[in-house]
Amino acid sequence: MTDIEKIDLLRARLGVSYREAKEALDAANGDVVEALIRLEEQRRSGEEIMTKIREWVRRGGRGRIKIKKGDRTVFELPAAVGAVGVLGALASAEVAVLGVVGLLTAMSKNYTLEFELSAEDPEPSQQ
Repeated sequence: MTDIEKIDLLRARLGVSYREAKEALDAANGDVVEALIRLEEQRRSGEEIMTKIREWVRRGGRGRIKIKKGDRTVFELPAAVGAVGVLGALASAEVAVLGVVGLLTAMSKNYTLEFELSAEDPEPSQQ
C-alpha cells in the first residue's frame, strides 16, 4: 500500500485532514493501525477536555484552569475567563480550529491541562 493510499484510508476512517493523516502516519513509522490509534487518542483527549469545560460553564465558571508541564504551572487563569474563551471558540470556526491546534501541540510537548473546581461559596454567616 502506498503512502497516499494509507493517508486516504486514515482520512476516510476518521475524517482528518491530509496533514493530520500524514503526521500521524509519520509518527507511527508508516503503520496504519498505530496511526489510527494515535489519531483516536488525540480526538478522545480533545473531547474529554471539552466535556470538562462544558461542565465548568454549567457550574458557573468557578475555579481555575492551569496549564502545567510536569509539576510546574506554566499558565493559570480563572475558569470564568476560560469559559469566555470557549464561548468565543464555539462562535467562530477559525478560533475553534486554532484552539484545537494549540491543544494538540501542547499535548505533544507533554503539557497538561488541569481543571480545579472550587467549592460553592459558603453561606454568609448571620450575626
